[in-house]
Amino acid sequence: MSVYEAPIDETAATEDPPAFKKKDFMSDQTIRWCPGCGDYSILSQVQTVLADIGKPPHEVAVLSGIGCSSRFPYYMNTYGFHTIHGRAPGFATALKCVNPDLSVWMITGDGDGLSIGGNHLAHLLRRNVDLVAMLFNNRIYGLTKGQYSPTSEVGKKTKSSPLGSIDAPFVPLRFALGSGGSFLARSVDVFAKDLRATLARAEAHAGTSFVEIFQNCNIFNDGAFSSITDRKLRAERCLFLEHGKPMTFGTGDAPKGIVLDGLTPKVVELGGEYSEADCLVHDETSPFMAGMLVAMDYPDFPVPMGVLYAVERLPYDAAFNAQVEQAKELAGDSATLDNLLLGGDTWRVE
Repeated sequence: MSVYEAPIDETAATEDPPAFKKKDFMSDQTIRWCPGCGDYSILSQVQTVLADIGKPPHEVAVLSGIGCSSRFPYYMNTYGFHTIHGRAPGFATALKCVNPDLSVWMITGDGDGLSIGGNHLAHLLRRNVDLVAMLFNNRIYGLTKGQYSPTSEVGKKTKSSPLGSIDAPFVPLRFALGSGGSFLARSVDVFAKDLRATLARAEAHAGTSFVEIFQNCNIFNDGAFSSITDRKLRAERCLFLEHGKPMTFGTGDAPKGIVLDGLTPKVVELGGEYSEADCLVHDETSPFMAGMLVAMDYPDFPVPMGVLYAVERLPYDAAFNAQVEQAKELAGDSATLDNLLLGGDTWRVE
């Protein structure tokens, strides 16, 4: 494990904090991702978002596990903690509980977060710790040179599956919803504007904000998402969600929408039998709609982008600290370390 501590800018603590720029969040470390990696774009958007919302670098902490994405803390001029494989959720939970004023960002990947770290990620989501959890999904193990991952499609031929993977893949947002996540969103490394907007919403949410980011690994899984993210295809194959707005997509020449056929969603063409008024209206507070959205995928449906689900629920760290204060009040003047260590039954070993 390694720790990078950002220098504290005393001027940031004044009544009128200075405006921050993206470069204020850029560390002096040499970036060691492969040229063309989607991680560069994600890093840039996070730095831009933090500057835009006026968050001082010393009020931000970035933690990660193991993987290409997990080099992220080195490249941020904030507090940083590069932890161990799959265990970043535990470190992030502890950090937020004892430093509740920090803006905590946890970086993980489809392998780190959903394989060895799956159990830890599930408990982070159900507890609703107030932090941003970004899962970079490239559907491959990139750092260890191209084995199939928990999100790789069935039949994926890799060094560890030369005849094709036979595993059914995880759908990260379905996993997050089933684990009790209170904020679920999705974006893409190359959707710069949409990614920034999504991350800003995630940072503002009180609770665990889980953001899946489709990220291209141009070395070991190039073009994994090109069938939906290519400039000429994205309008037809992505559904950009807005709370309170009808679910429509497609081009001006061929608009489409999502309607309900009984209890089943279906894609329809607009302009004839159906109009925009017939389309489902996105309600990000509905768990039933969230269940439908996390199951939608190309080619049967456009892939939902943006905030799929967002509800308010007491964050774990707030409840934790409230309980600590309650325990102190109940203990009164006896709440000392010596009394804690020597209280109850004690034994002297000669």
